[in-house]
Amino acid sequence: MGDLFDGYSATSTQSASRRRGAPAFDEMFDPESAVRMPYRDIHDALARMTQDELRGRTEALASSYLAQGVTFDFAGEERPFPLDAVPRVIDQSDWVDVEAGVKQRVTALEAFLADVYGAQDAVRDGVIPARLISSSSHFHREAAGVVAANGVRIQVSGIDLIRDEQGGWRVLEDNVRVPSGVSYVISNRRVMAQTLPELFVSMRVRPVGDYPQKLLHALRAAAPEGVDDPTIVVLTPGVYNSAYFEHTLLARLMGVELVEGRDLFCSGGRVFMRTTAGPTRVDVIYRRVDDEFLDPLQFRADSMLGSPGLMLAARLGNVTIANAVGNGVADDKLVYTYLPDLIRYYLGEEPKLQNVQTWRLEEPGALEEVLDRLDELVVKPVDGSGGKGLVVGPDASREQLDQLATRLRADPRGWIAQPVVQLSTIPTLVDDGMRPRHADLRPFAVNDGSDVWVLPGGLTRVALPEGQLVVNSSQGGGSKDTWVVGPDSAWANGGFGGGAGAERSVQGLVAEQASITQAIPIITPELAAQHGAAPLPAHLAEHPHDHNPEDSPRRDQQQQQQQADEGSRS
Repeated sequence: MGDLFDGYSATSTQSASRRRGAPAFDEMFDPESAVRMPYRDIHDALARMTQDELRGRTEALASSYLAQGVTFDFAGEERPFPLDAVPRVIDQSDWVDVEAGVKQRVTALEAFLADVYGAQDAVRDGVIPARLISSSSHFHREAAGVVAANGVRIQVSGIDLIRDEQGGWRVLEDNVRVPSGVSYVISNRRVMAQTLPELFVSMRVRPVGDYPQKLLHALRAAAPEGVDDPTIVVLTPGVYNSAYFEHTLLARLMGVELVEGRDLFCSGGRVFMRTTAGPTRVDVIYRRVDDEFLDPLQFRADSMLGSPGLMLAARLGNVTIANAVGNGVADDKLVYTYLPDLIRYYLGEEPKLQNVQTWRLEEPGALEEVLDRLDELVVKPVDGSGGKGLVVGPDASREQLDQLATRLRADPRGWIAQPVVQLSTIPTLVDDGMRPRHADLRPFAVNDGSDVWVLPGGLTRVALPEGQLVVNSSQGGGSKDTWVVGPDSAWANGGFGGGAGAERSVQGLVAEQASITQAIPIITPELAAQHGAAPLPAHLAEHPHDHNPEDSPRRDQQQQQQQADEGSRS
C-alpha cells in the first residue's frame, strides 16, 4: 500500500480488539484490506505521497486556519481547529439514502414541535408521555403560539449520524436549537480545494457553497406576514463565545448585520437595531443565543446577551426568531427514543434512518438492567452536549461507575443508556502515521417551508486519540472535509454545480469550491465609510473590536451559554 499506509490494517484490528463487540467498519478498506470503491482515487493519490509530504500539507492547513482565526479553545489554549488532510468520501448512491432520512426526520420534528406547542395530539393518543414533555428542561410554555408566519420552527438543523459495525447509518442525536459547525464545513472545503486540487476534477465532489444563500432564503421566507423585503440580523452572544467565528462568517456570506443583544431594543411590540444612522426595524433574527439568555423579561433576568421584549414582539408576529424558542424539547435525548414512533404517527412512514438502541431508565426493569451492565454501556445525560457528562462504561474506572450509579438512581429521567457502538473509522494522519480513527457526521438541513434542503456532506468530526469514541472538539477531536461524489451523470442533473458533461480545469474547479470563503476582514467604521457600507450597529461603531477585558460579566455569559452545538469551538 505504500509507506503512508504501512501497518494500517494491523492497527485497525488491534484497536478494535480492545473493546467488546464487533470491530469497527473501516470506510476506506474492507476486511481483506482491499480499497473500497468510493476511496480508490483518494487512496491512489495518497499512496504516491510520502508521510512528510502529507504532513507538510496538513501543517499548511493549520497555518491557514490560524491566520483566518478558525480556532477553538482547548484547555485554555487557542488552537487552530484540527483539519485532517484525508477527506471522508460518501458515494452519491449512499448519500441519497442519508439525505432522504434527514429530510424525513426534520419533517417529523417540525410536526412534533408544532404539536407540543399546540394541540398535543401525540400526548393525547398515547404516542409520547405528557410527563416526558413537561419535565424536559427545554420545554418552554412561553413558546406556545410563537412561530414564523410560514409555520417553520426549525430553519436549521444538525442531525448527528454514525456508521455502525456493519456500515449502516444510524442517528445518534438531533440538534434543532442552534446547531453549530457549518462554518467548518465551508472553511474545510476552501482549504482542501487548495490542498488536493487535482482530486476535485477526477472525483466530482459536490460543492457546499450554496449553504449561505439557502439559509438566507429560508430566513427571508420566515419573515412576518406582509414583509416582502425583510431586514435580517445574526444575533451573537459576542466575541468570547466559542462559535463567534461561525456567526461572523455566516453574517458576512449572507450579507446581513451581525449584532449583539445590546444593539437591539423593543418599542411598541417591534424590534429595532441601533445603528450609526438611527434605529432600523428588524424583521428576522437568526439567533445564536440560547433560549435562557434571549429575553430577560421571560427567561434569565440577569442575561446581558439578549434584549428585553423580544418574546412579546415575536408573539405579536412582528419579528421572527429563528430557530424558534422552545425547540430544545426535541433535542432531549429521551424524546429521541420516541422519534421512530413519532415518524410513524405524523408521517405514516417507516423511519429511513434507525436510532441507536436506547434504554429509558424510568421504564420497568430498565434501571436495574443498566446498573448491572454499566461497565459495557454508554450513559448520557438527556440534556448534555459536547460529550459533557457522557460516560463510556468500558473506559471508566470502578470509582467513576459507582458515582454514575448513584446519579442514575437519584435521577433516572435525566439519563439514557446505549450499547457501545463502534463508530466507523477513517484513515487519519496522526503522530504515528496513517491510522484509523473513529468519526461521526453532522449533515445540516435548511427548511424554507416548502422544502428541506440537505447540505451535501456535512461536518465529519473525528476522535484523534487512539480508541477514543467521543469526537467533540472540546474533547480533543478534529474534523475532515466530507466529499459526496458520484458518476458524471450526476453532474448532468445539475446536482454537482456543473453543466452536462462539462470539461473543467483544475483551476476552475478549485475556484468554484474555494470562492465562497475568503479571508474575513475586520469591519471598522473607517472601512465601512470607505466602501459606502450600510450603517454599523451602534456598539461596533463605538467599540469596533469589543475586547474590553473589564467587561467580565458579559464575557462570562458569552462563554457559559450552552450551545446545542458540538461543531463549534467549545
